[in-house]
Amino acid sequence: MADYDVIVIGGGPAGYTAAIRCAQLGLRTACIDRWQRPDGGPALGGTCLNVGCIPSKALLDSSELYRLAREGLGEHGIRVEGVRLDLKRMMARKEAIVRRLTEGIAALFEANGIEHLHGTGRLLSPKRVELAPATGGEARVLSCEHVILAPGSEPIELEVAPVDGERIVDSSGALAFPTVPKRLGIIGAGVIGLELGSVWRRLGAEEVVLLEAQETFLPACDHRIAQEAFRRFTAQGLDIRLGARVTGTRAGARQVTVRYEDGTGSHELRVDRLIVAVGRRPATDGLVAPECELVLDERGAVHVDELCRTSQPGVWAIGDAVRGPMLAHKGAEEGICVAEQIGAGRSDPVDLGTVPAVIYTHPEIAWVGATEQALKAEGVAFRIGTFPFTASGRAQALGQTEGLVKVIADAATDMLLGVHVIGPWASELIAEAVVAMELGASSEDLARIVHAHPTLSEAVHEAAMSVERRAIHFHVRR
Repeated sequence: MADYDVIVIGGGPAGYTAAIRCAQLGLRTACIDRWQRPDGGPALGGTCLNVGCIPSKALLDSSELYRLAREGLGEHGIRVEGVRLDLKRMMARKEAIVRRLTEGIAALFEANGIEHLHGTGRLLSPKRVELAPATGGEARVLSCEHVILAPGSEPIELEVAPVDGERIVDSSGALAFPTVPKRLGIIGAGVIGLELGSVWRRLGAEEVVLLEAQETFLPACDHRIAQEAFRRFTAQGLDIRLGARVTGTRAGARQVTVRYEDGTGSHELRVDRLIVAVGRRPATDGLVAPECELVLDERGAVHVDELCRTSQPGVWAIGDAVRGPMLAHKGAEEGICVAEQIGAGRSDPVDLGTVPAVIYTHPEIAWVGATEQALKAEGVAFRIGTFPFTASGRAQALGQTEGLVKVIADAATDMLLGVHVIGPWASELIAEAVVAMELGASSEDLARIVHAHPTLSEAVHEAAMSVERRAIHFHVRR
């Protein structure tokens, strides 16, 4: 008899979700995860919970409150004097949140009878996994009926900017600066770079320079939303330099010299700290034994079909290690998908076309479905409706009127093709659009649904009405 029905390698959002769902379905489940706290203890949750999604959002929220206390409360008639930053306390709050959540996952494992094996897992064959304990000692081989690979991802490294953990750091290091850098450089103006740049700019960095090699800002976003975002972030003091390719760096005792080239020639930039935020890659190095003929692509991602089945029977792969966006919620849904195939015989794939994406800046950016530029490239006929938050009563009351909602519908069928939001609580507003698109709704469906007043969600309602040029609270020229 096998040691387990299922062994999950990786305890991030994809892995721990898969493990919990497997256990709920009555499968004997173990989860191998090597992540550990600074004190050496095990810490479930992967990159997302320990040094990614959760701590970054904690700092984003704390830094925004600090900014509001310093400069944003006067218009509300609230006078605040003598505001000071206690960075040590702010970091302690962040760490406390992470600790509570990692311990919460451990409690869920215990409640569901999941065995957490602290160490590194390696696939030897479809039914055999090697476990190397995190505390050292001899590795042992475990047997199972199914293996779910969920190793997550890791930061992409640059030869021209080697991370030293002090002056040049990756995204993890950028969440733990002991002091606010006066001059901060960031290689990459994508999601990670923008969020980290926003944190340290709000906390007092006098200069934040983002060097982006691409000529287009946020190319994955709808162009209208990206243009609006560029204006807003520039106004906040983020110096975003497009078409800037870094050619070298030199870290000194107090500063980092960055050399880069753009359309005007070669330049040098001196900063106190430099963050390398050029994306992530699948963390599949050492995941599979050479004799196990698992198919990986040129990026190191595990090849899977629409149901996350790999080239080996009984071996599944999910999350950042496979195709599709590297998003925690996408990985978690794939974990449920696989668990239910193994334990319940269900076979409904995750619809990658309706996975929402969010950038947690201020204002927030969120979208689902196709962009206008992508639809034009494909020759798809469509109609657009927009509604600005300046015309929203709730946004006015909040004092957060930046941004807009954009709804794209098929010209012939009126089916929703994409919804894009930049503005207050875009991360929450996008959920309505995801549900609507999953259920095959049209823009007319959104326009006919009653939304509470006054709410931010009315902006989605009015944008849908605007597709037919009948928004009530904003005039659209016919």
